[in-house]
Formats: sequence, structure tokens, C-alpha cells
Amino acid sequence: MFRTPASAFRILAIAEAVTWTLLITGLILRATLGWSLAVTIGGGIHGFVFLAYGATAILVALNNRWPAGSTVLALVSAIVPYATIPAEIWLHRRGRLDGAWLTERDEPDPDRRWYDEPLRWFLQRPWVLVLLIAAAVTALFVVLLLIGPPGGK
Repeated sequence: MFRTPASAFRILAIAEAVTWTLLITGLILRATLGWSLAVTIGGGIHGFVFLAYGATAILVALNNRWPAGSTVLALVSAIVPYATIPAEIWLHRRGRLDGAWLTERDEPDPDRRWYDEPLRWFLQRPWVLVLLIAAAVTALFVVLLLIGPPGGK
């Protein structure tokens, strides 16, 4: 499923857009029928996928060595409803999603970064990487739930 950075990014970009639909539907149900549970459900799912998308965007940006502008575009696109899909298309057309996961060292690598070795170690052990990202996203999600929803209750 996530055999390439492009596939991982595309799946999470689409999932993020789909969860916007859940959140917006929940907001409409709350406004029209008074069913606030719909916002709790849709908002919770959207919040978790939003954080997972952000983590994936950062991982792909590091792997593919994106410039800061592309990374910011990918992250900011999650704030605007449905913008992750046009952002994914733009990144794809610019070649930012090309290539494979950097699991092997290319010698000599003139574009070597300080984080290449730790990133390569995690990419060679995807189960550790997935558990680490899932734990980080879950911890952040729980902290944000404890703080409360955006805009207060």
C-alpha cells in the first residue's frame, strides 16, 4: 500500500479530503438537526487523519528532500478543505513525489543530509516507523482532545 512515497502521500491526501466531508457533514447535521454527536465523530476522525497526513507529509518531504516551500504547501493544504488533493497533483506534476523510499545508501551522495542515516534506519524497519508515527499521532491527538476542540465548547 505504501510502497512508494507517492502512494503514501496520495492515500493520506485523499483520506484527509474524505474526512473533511465527514466533518462538514457533522457540522451541517448539528446546525440543522441539533445532532452534535455528528461533529464529535466526524471531527475526531478528521483530526486523527489530519495529524497522520501531516506526519506523512513530513516523512515524504524528508525522504524526497523537498525544499521548504513544497513542505509548507503540503502542510498548509490540510487546513483548507479539500486542498490536499490539488496539492498532491501539484507536487506530483513537479516531480516532488517521484522516487522510492531511501532505504539504501547511494555513494557518493552530494545531497546528503544530517538526518539521512536515522531516516534510512527507520525506512528499513517500516513496522518500527509505523508504530512510532502512530504513537506520536495518538499522543498528540489525546493531548489535543484534552485541550478541547478548536474554538472552545
